[in-house]
Amino acid sequence: MRTTVQFVLLALTWGASFLFIKVGLDGLSPAQVVLGRLVTGAAALAVIALVTRQRLPRSPAVWAHLAVVAVLLCVVPFLLFAWAEQHVDSGLASIYNATTPLMTMLVAAVALPGERSTRLGLVGLAVGFAGVIVVLAPWQGLAGGSLTAQAACLLATFCYGLAFVYIRRFISPLGLPAIAVTTVQVGIGAVLMLLAAPFVATAPMHLTWAVVLSVTVLGVAGTGLAYVWNTNVVAGWGATNASTVTYLTPIVGVGLGGVVLGELPSWNEPVGAVIVLLGMALLQTRGRAPLVAASKTASVPR
Repeated sequence: MRTTVQFVLLALTWGASFLFIKVGLDGLSPAQVVLGRLVTGAAALAVIALVTRQRLPRSPAVWAHLAVVAVLLCVVPFLLFAWAEQHVDSGLASIYNATTPLMTMLVAAVALPGERSTRLGLVGLAVGFAGVIVVLAPWQGLAGGSLTAQAACLLATFCYGLAFVYIRRFISPLGLPAIAVTTVQVGIGAVLMLLAAPFVATAPMHLTWAVVLSVTVLGVAGTGLAYVWNTNVVAGWGATNASTVTYLTPIVGVGLGGVVLGELPSWNEPVGAVIVLLGMALLQTRGRAPLVAASKTASVPR
């Protein structure tokens, strides 16, 4: 029962992350939203690591690898999603986030010889990217800020794919504690944004309770508590079963966008999302399920 509750909380938290980004943008610039979520997320993870007595890695080489992961898994995609949500609905952004396993498999096919796709895996990739085309709706025209924003969402998930393959290649073989690794990773991301803030986060702020609460929940829950819940679910149910949370997050994201923000998705968005999820299911069925599961249950503060 406890694991089930944490699974539900995880789906709700990660699914709601795109709503929190949208609300945060009411008073902050994209860079300020990212700065706030990374700083609060790093603080939450530091407290969790301290309470659970996690020993952080000390090797400079490991920290260097985690700095690369921080850029690919936190800083760049967070900025891309936050910028994109100035031009697209939060529900649509959550649908594009669900393409992360597809991007991971695409990168792995090139970078990891041992992760070559099976025939069913290739079918899954093809189906998944067909769903992306349906969501993108090229028949509606290929011009305007919305297209650029959707491309930014896809670039963000491609960064996730690069990060997961990098983790598989350089971090996973070390067998380090998951929470310790995530604490360092998000902490480095927070430091990088603090260093960049005088140059990229200087826009006037219009703080309201809704804005402050959204960014705080985005960091503390979406990055800190959600990762602990995710770790417990993986331990209780296994990585593949835990990864099914990814099937729920776009549903939660689209639902909350409609109920809270009044977003009305066009017909092609939910249809495309279903096709994307079907492709993911095919990828998970056989062949390279471990990497698919890893890409869907790793420490992505959604």
